[in-house]
Amino acid sequence: MKISYQWLNEYIDLSGFTGAELAEKMTRGGIEIDEVESRNKGVTGVVVGYVKSREKHPDADKLNVCKVDVGTGEELQIVCGAKNVDAGQLVPVATVGAKLPGDLHIKRAKLRGVESQGMICSAKELGINDKLLPKEQQEGILVLPPHTVIGTPIEGVLGLNDEVLELDLTPNRSDCLSVIGTAYEIGALTGREVRIPEPAIAHASERTDSHVQVTISAPEQCFHYSARYIKGVKIGESPLWLQNRLIAAGIRPINNVVDVTNFVLLEYGQPLHAFDADQVKSGRIDVRLAHEGETMLTLDDQERRLEPHMLVITDGEKPIALAGVMGGANSEVTGDTVNILLESARFDGGTVRKTSRQFGLRSESSIRFEKEVDPGRVIPALNRAAALITELAGGLATEGIVEVTTAPAKQQVVEVALAKINRYLGTSLSSLEVQTIMNRLSFGYSVSEEDVFQVEVPSRRGDISYDVDLIEEVARLYGYDNIPTTPIFGDVTPGALTKPQAIRRELRKRLTDAGLHEVISYSFTGPERTQLFPALSGESTKAVKLSMPMSEERSVLRTTLIAQLLETAAYNRNRKNESAVIFEIGSVFHTEEEKLTRLPQEKHRFAALLTGNRVEPQWNRKAAAVDFYDAKGVLETVFAVLGITDKVSYAAAQPEHFHPGRTAAVQLETEHGTEVIGYVGQLHPTLQLESDLADTYVLEIELAPLYQLAGDEIVYKALPRYPAMQRDIAVVLDMGVPAGELTALAWQTAGELLESVRVFDVFTGEKLGAGKKSVALSLVYRHAERTLTDEEVTELHGKVVAGLEQSFAAELRK
Repeated sequence: MKISYQWLNEYIDLSGFTGAELAEKMTRGGIEIDEVESRNKGVTGVVVGYVKSREKHPDADKLNVCKVDVGTGEELQIVCGAKNVDAGQLVPVATVGAKLPGDLHIKRAKLRGVESQGMICSAKELGINDKLLPKEQQEGILVLPPHTVIGTPIEGVLGLNDEVLELDLTPNRSDCLSVIGTAYEIGALTGREVRIPEPAIAHASERTDSHVQVTISAPEQCFHYSARYIKGVKIGESPLWLQNRLIAAGIRPINNVVDVTNFVLLEYGQPLHAFDADQVKSGRIDVRLAHEGETMLTLDDQERRLEPHMLVITDGEKPIALAGVMGGANSEVTGDTVNILLESARFDGGTVRKTSRQFGLRSESSIRFEKEVDPGRVIPALNRAAALITELAGGLATEGIVEVTTAPAKQQVVEVALAKINRYLGTSLSSLEVQTIMNRLSFGYSVSEEDVFQVEVPSRRGDISYDVDLIEEVARLYGYDNIPTTPIFGDVTPGALTKPQAIRRELRKRLTDAGLHEVISYSFTGPERTQLFPALSGESTKAVKLSMPMSEERSVLRTTLIAQLLETAAYNRNRKNESAVIFEIGSVFHTEEEKLTRLPQEKHRFAALLTGNRVEPQWNRKAAAVDFYDAKGVLETVFAVLGITDKVSYAAAQPEHFHPGRTAAVQLETEHGTEVIGYVGQLHPTLQLESDLADTYVLEIELAPLYQLAGDEIVYKALPRYPAMQRDIAVVLDMGVPAGELTALAWQTAGELLESVRVFDVFTGEKLGAGKKSVALSLVYRHAERTLTDEEVTELHGKVVAGLEQSFAAELRK
C-alpha cells in the first residue's frame, strides 16, 4: 500500500514529522514502513511555460523552434524535437540552470545553428513513471491542463514536493489499506484528531429507486449492495490534483468518473464500480452466482468462461461485472457515457479470492474484498464518490440510495479487565492511562467499578475480537520500549535440542562442509512417484492422499526422498548443470489403510544423489565421474559422525529401480539382530533414461535406528605406545565370494591383536582361470601393552591364511 504524505496531511495534522520520522513512529507502533520515497527525483528550476508559437527548424525536419513564456517577462527560444509540441500549450520548461533526474544540467545550447534557452520536458524526463500517465500523455512532452498558472514551479503542480510511504501490512491490518484508516492509526500513535471530509452532493429532484432496482440472489456471497444514480455527467480528464494522488499510489488515471472510484477506494478502502447506466437494462441489478458455461467480456477485452462458484453482477439477464474483481466491457464508462450507476457493496472475501486467483486478476479492489471491507464504510464511500463525481463531472445525483442488506454488521463488544492487562504486560497501568489509549484509538468504551472495560470496537478494526487483541493495542500504544523486563523466578529449564534434532543438525553441517548441497523439496508428490523404489517405501504401505491438493502432481504425501531428488537433478540438468551432489534430510509418510482413520506413520530419512563429475576437467587433468564408492563414501561419513561405523555392513542386493549389479543393502547391527535400514547403488538404466540423467548413484536410509545407536559422548583413546606389524596376503578364490566375508573371517580369527584389515587390490584375468579373482588384504597387528614378536605374528597370520583356505577354498597367490 502506497500513501502520499501530503494526502495524509489533509486528514490528520502531520506538522512536526518528516516522512522518515513518521515511518519510524508507525513501524515502532506495529505498522511497518518499507520505504519512504520522494516523488522528486532531482528536479529543480522547472516551471510552467506557455508555448506562444512553434515553427519548423530551418535545418532539421524533426525539430521545432518554440517561443515560450515562463512568467519572467522574457520570451525564451527553445528547440524541441517532440512531435506533439504546439502553440497554445502549457508545458513544463527546464530553464537554463535547471537540474533534471540523472544529474542533468540545463545549459544554453545551439541545435543545428539555432540557439535553445532551455528544454520542454516530458514526464519521463521529470522522473515520473510515464506508464502511470493517461495514454495520450505517454508520448512526447507533458502537456499540462488549461488554467495552470504560468511560472509556477513544477514540483507543486505535479505533486513532486511529496513523499510516498510504502506500508508493509500484515493480513490482520487491512484497516490501513486506506488513507483514512492509516490516518486513524497515526492519530492513535500521536494523539491527534482525524478529520473526515463531509461530502456535498448536488442532487436532482428525481428519486434513485425510479432508475435502479437491486436484488441479491446469492445472499451467502453478497451481504450488502447499494447503488446511486448520477445523471448528466460529462466524461473527461480529471483535475491534476486528483491525477497526482492516483499516480503517487501507483494507479494510472483514466477519466474523471473512473478516477473518482479509484480515489475513494484509496481514501476509504471501499472498492466502487461505475456502470454506464444506459447499458444496464431497465436499471435492474441482480447479484447472483454464474450459470454453468456462461461467458462475459471483461474490461481487459478478455472473454471469460464463468463457473458456478463465481459471483457476478447482472442486469437481470447477462453478467455486467465480476463481483469485486473486474467490470464488464458491455457496461464500461466511455467518452459517450451520460448517466452513471454507482455501486458500493460488501462481497464475501473467499468468493472474490477464488475468482481472482482463477483468472489471475488480482486488483486493488479484489485485494480489499479478500481481506473483508469495513461494513461501516459502504454507504459513506458511496456518498463521497457521488459528491466528487457531481463536482468534477458536472452531473446530478438522484435522491436516495437503493440498497439491499442480507447480513447486517454486528457491533463487536470486547471485555477486558485492567488487572488482566497489567498481568499480561507486566505493567502497572492505571485505569486513566488505559482510557487515554482507548480515546486515542477512537474506541467507544465504558468502565465498571471493578475496572473492567467494555469496549465497542469500530467496524474498521475487524482484527479485534478477543481481550488479548485489546491488550496488544494497549501494549503497542503504551510503547513496547516502555514495558518493563519481567524477571523469572524459580527453577528455569534451559532450552535444548532433542537428540534427533541435534543429530540432524550435525549431519547437515558435516555434509555441507564435505561439499554436498542440501535441498528441501515438497512433501507432496504425484501418485506415480510413490510407485518408485517400493523396497524403500514398503510394499505393504499405501500413499496418503491429500483432501485438498494444489494439483494432481502434488496430491499425495511422498513415500521416499529419492524420487524428489531425481526431480531436482533433472531440473538442474535441463539448465545445463549436469553435475550434482545433493542430499535431503526429511520425512516420508506411510499408511496401510485405504481410507485413513488415524494419522499416517512419519519416518525421518536421509537420502543423497550423485551424478555427473566428481572432478571437472582442467588443462592438467581429465574429468572423473562419480561412482558407487562416492555414494558409499557419503554413507561412511554419516556413520563416522554418529560413531557407529563398526555396526554397519553392506550386502549385495537387487531392489526394484536400482541397478541389479551395482547396489548394496545397508545393514545395521541392533539389539534385535541385523536389519536392513536402506540401500545405496546406481539407478536402474531404464529409470536413468526416463529421467534423462547420466550415470546416477542414490542412497536412502532410515534415521530412527541411528538415533538410538548414536553415541552422545566422544571417547578419546591414547595413541599406541608399541609398534605395529603389517602382513599382506593375496588369495585366489571364486568370483562370487564377497570381499567383506574375507575381512570378517580375518577379524574373527585374529581377535584383539588385529588392529585393522583392508582390501587394497582386486585382480581378475585369464591367468587366474575362469570365474576366479585375486583379492589382496593388508593386515595390521598390534598389542596394546607390549611389542609383538615375529613368531607370534607369523603364527597368528598363518591361522588367518588357513581359515581363508578352508572356508573359501582360497589359494595363496604367489
